[in-house]
Amino acid sequence: MASDFSVGDRVRLACQPPYFKTADPMPMLRPSDTLQVGAEGVVVDRRPGGYWGVKFDRGCFLLDSQYLETMTRQAVVDTSPTDAVDGDVAMDSDR
Repeated sequence: MASDFSVGDRVRLACQPPYFKTADPMPMLRPSDTLQVGAEGVVVDRRPGGYWGVKFDRGCFLLDSQYLETMTRQAVVDTSPTDAVDGDVAMDSDR
């Protein structure tokens, strides 16, 4: 579990903390089942004491670096619809 993160890094929740603390101006505690292990987020800021502000789909939370791991970059598969033959689209007026 790396502790050297940078703002903008994609991270993954490596293990479940006992609770989650929101990164709001008035932080609130949330239950440990708010996020599942493996949830992916983006580091938005660094906080004192080894805490990181991480934006997940379910909100922004403060997490100690021991609960986070850096995501490895994977090859992105191009899923654009390039299999279709260009120009072979039949229009209603062509029929």
